[in-house]
Amino acid sequence: MIATYAGIVLLGLGVLLVLIAAIGLVRLPDAFQRMHAATKAGTLGTTLIVGGAILLGDVVPTTGFLTILFLLLTLPTGAQLLGRAAYVAGEPLVGLEGDDPLEQLLDRNAD
Repeated sequence: MIATYAGIVLLGLGVLLVLIAAIGLVRLPDAFQRMHAATKAGTLGTTLIVGGAILLGDVVPTTGFLTILFLLLTLPTGAQLLGRAAYVAGEPLVGLEGDDPLEQLLDRNAD
């Protein structure tokens, strides 16, 4: 009984975080901020959804935990690589005040 309620709460929180990530993808001004919203809220939201599905008995626990592990290992790495590619390609940096901290480390194709 408690696991059912906990599963419903996790599903609700996960859906809310995925919704916030989707709104961030639409509303934020540059690729770096959109990527940040999608990665952070999307990873946590999806993890909560899978955790809720495990508690409700809709997903085999081993499969659920392996899914969560895969998400936690791949999404941050993918986001870092996408951010680096966007930076090198010359994507505008909105809201950056002061010096660019990566200026001396990466060549940038700023047109």
